[in-house]
Amino acid sequence: MARNIGSQYTTERVLGRGSAGTVWLGRGPDGPVAIKVLREDLAADAELVERFAHERRTLLGLEHPRIVGVRELVIDEDGTDLALVMDLVRGTDLRAHLNRHRRLAPADAVALTVDVADALAVAHRAGVVHRDVKPENILLDATGPAPRALLADFGVAQLIDEPRRGTTSRVVGTPDYIAPEIVEGLPSRAPVDIYSLATVLYELLAGFTPFGGGHTGAVLRRHVTETAAPLPGLPDELWELLQQCLAKAPASRLRAAELASRLRGLQPALRGLPALDIESEEETAARGDRTAEENVEEPEAPRGAVALVRGSVSDPDRVTHTRMRVPDAEELAGGANGTARLPRTPGQRRAGSARHGAAERRRRLAMTLGAVLLAVALVVGGVLALA
Repeated sequence: MARNIGSQYTTERVLGRGSAGTVWLGRGPDGPVAIKVLREDLAADAELVERFAHERRTLLGLEHPRIVGVRELVIDEDGTDLALVMDLVRGTDLRAHLNRHRRLAPADAVALTVDVADALAVAHRAGVVHRDVKPENILLDATGPAPRALLADFGVAQLIDEPRRGTTSRVVGTPDYIAPEIVEGLPSRAPVDIYSLATVLYELLAGFTPFGGGHTGAVLRRHVTETAAPLPGLPDELWELLQQCLAKAPASRLRAAELASRLRGLQPALRGLPALDIESEEETAARGDRTAEENVEEPEAPRGAVALVRGSVSDPDRVTHTRMRVPDAEELAGGANGTARLPRTPGQRRAGSARHGAAERRRRLAMTLGAVLLAVALVVGGVLALA
């Protein structure tokens, strides 16, 4: 249903929904636009509206070919609407692209990362930290011969998630991409964006994030205590660059402009390399389940019955943006027990996986039972001998 946003813009249809609000296809004086209307509870927050107005000039000044430009910040006089009017990008986002391709060739992954690093360099020079770099906020412009990445939602996380009274013990962000210093309750500076972007690059190459999987608390702990597992087959120079940008210490990470420059220097050597032939623990388990299912003979359906068709189911447990409690020191000191998803060549199991652990427990139980039965047999034999 069409509605007016301010005095110059009108919404036409919904393009997508996120944690902060709804994105509409809209129309303004200069043609089609994307309009992000923030949630009603956010529009009713006086502190947020004040920050929104204060940051208006900064966000409107972020202009770069790799940034989805903000044209206007609309604050209705009656307080019903709080909206960002943005450039309309004809294409999909990086999450949808990953869902289709699973993992990308190194050259393609690096090219998209360079685009986002260029965008971050401009923003960081202007004093703006994105704070929520992830595939859902990276749009792909498909109008050229190869997709180009544009970073969207600049300033939204910073405006919405600024600590408020009584909420300083909360972490706000997307668990898989959140920097360790945020988990530890430190301020968000430019290096948090570099860490998140390096996590995105890792996911583009591997098909999964380095510390994701499982309960949110476990993911946060891994960011602080574990190191990313190497990716088999990745050129050493690219892996060293990834490691540096995933460093736990913010000061050890490259700046955005340095990252873009270093990645550009690696691009000639990456051309022609195929996507990495690795799989995560989930893929290994899924492949085993599919093999088991294929070996099971299904009963013949009754006459006139229609067999059910198995369909792919999206992950309903994937957390994309949330407010989380900051883990205390004891929780963060839980130790690195190999809980992160490790890349392996197809068919290779991880020693710390749940499936491997269950098999190990069964083996130990069988050995214990065998020892008990042997002891009982020896005792009974001895008694019979004395008798």
